[in-house]
Amino acid sequence: MTIKLLIPVCLSAAMLTSCSLAPRYERPMAPVATEWPTSAGIGPVPALEAAGEPHVADIGWRSMFTSPKLLSLIEAALANNRDLRIATLNIEAARNTYRIQRADLVPSVNASGSAIRQRLSENSSTSGTSETISSYTSGIGVTAYELDLFGRVRSLSTRALNQYLATEEGRQAAQTSLIAEVANAYLTYLADSELLQLTANTLKTQQESFDLIKRTFDLGAKSQLEVSQSGTLVETARANRAQYQRQVEKDKNALTLLVGKVIDPELLKPESLSSVQLMEVLPVGIPSTVLLDRPDVRKAEYALKAENANIGAARGAFFPSISLTGSAGFASSSLTNLFVTGSSSVWSFSPQVNLPIFQGERLISNLKLAKTNRDIAIAQYEKTIQTAFREVADALVASATYTEQLHAQQALVKSSEQAYTILKARYAHGIDSYFVLLDAQRSLYAAQQNEIMVRQQNLTNRIDLYKALGGGWK
Repeated sequence: MTIKLLIPVCLSAAMLTSCSLAPRYERPMAPVATEWPTSAGIGPVPALEAAGEPHVADIGWRSMFTSPKLLSLIEAALANNRDLRIATLNIEAARNTYRIQRADLVPSVNASGSAIRQRLSENSSTSGTSETISSYTSGIGVTAYELDLFGRVRSLSTRALNQYLATEEGRQAAQTSLIAEVANAYLTYLADSELLQLTANTLKTQQESFDLIKRTFDLGAKSQLEVSQSGTLVETARANRAQYQRQVEKDKNALTLLVGKVIDPELLKPESLSSVQLMEVLPVGIPSTVLLDRPDVRKAEYALKAENANIGAARGAFFPSISLTGSAGFASSSLTNLFVTGSSSVWSFSPQVNLPIFQGERLISNLKLAKTNRDIAIAQYEKTIQTAFREVADALVASATYTEQLHAQQALVKSSEQAYTILKARYAHGIDSYFVLLDAQRSLYAAQQNEIMVRQQNLTNRIDLYKALGGGWK
């Protein structure tokens, strides 16, 4: 067998078709309802009716978030966040693992060359005298190439491919989560900054009121009870201010960790929550279409496909395996005659058949393990869909109520302000006690705090819905 014949033989062996023993893959039915749930008193959630509207997965995050500062923070996080960087490197590791496994489908051809110069003693020499001999060889060869007649190697390659694709989807899911986390962390920072400012203004007003009551008490016009009651408001506002100062600094630290680098102070100058611009209406669609757009669902399905392919590899191990080892080249005792065709050509061919006979239930247990792992992957895929369905359903129900709650909270703040103004005038004219005015001040402060928190929750819910519907990674 010459070198010219060895290469075609190897290629022919690599092109031998193999039968696949892996089960035919069928996507499991989604274990969720065909429509999004509705709640009594809320009415149906919005649905995608216009066929031309895109899915949320096709809406890029730049279209969802339009506030300049928030866009800058998200861009910085995508470039510097270490968790996302690790997810990206995991893709490279999975891609190379797949390439390594795929390489087993074709023969590995190696070129080799060697030279040996050896002195023989008188006792070991056939001529009875000491002599020096030389040996030179060169050639190409194939070592232990397995003919994939029963699809074992191809099944392993298919498994590695799906594991790589699952890792890539995992990276996209990580990016979706990162974008949502940055946006929510920024909203939390803005909300706490507004609460801090509200508390500082309240403390200033309460301190002025306390100073006035204290002066009138010194003149004998007010009671000690009124001074004490006014002091409770001052100390409450002071304690709240310290709390929000601490929380704002912690929000900055959390945002810095997500962004992955020191944030430009200009980006941390607080803006009003009402000025944050997000896409108002998101196309919802139907569960069977929307949930499959989510990267985490696709990741779970690729993992299921990988385990399904592994069953084929486990079944293929029951059948004989044929491996080929061969080489062709030249050998000569003289370097000048090494490449003389005919007189110096050498070759070897060594096929090997391995037939499993008794494996101590190893092969049977390995097949059962592969099937069990496939069943686990099915359960994980179904649970991922169920979790996704719940996340979308929760966000839809919340979106149908937060707008109404915010309007009600704004009306409550307005009414509380009016009540406080009236009671303040009545107290000044001696009609009502300071206790009534104190209660009105507390109610107004609590209503203003709740308005800020409800506004933040409303924006956060819109971000959560965007994430739950599969948006955020394009």
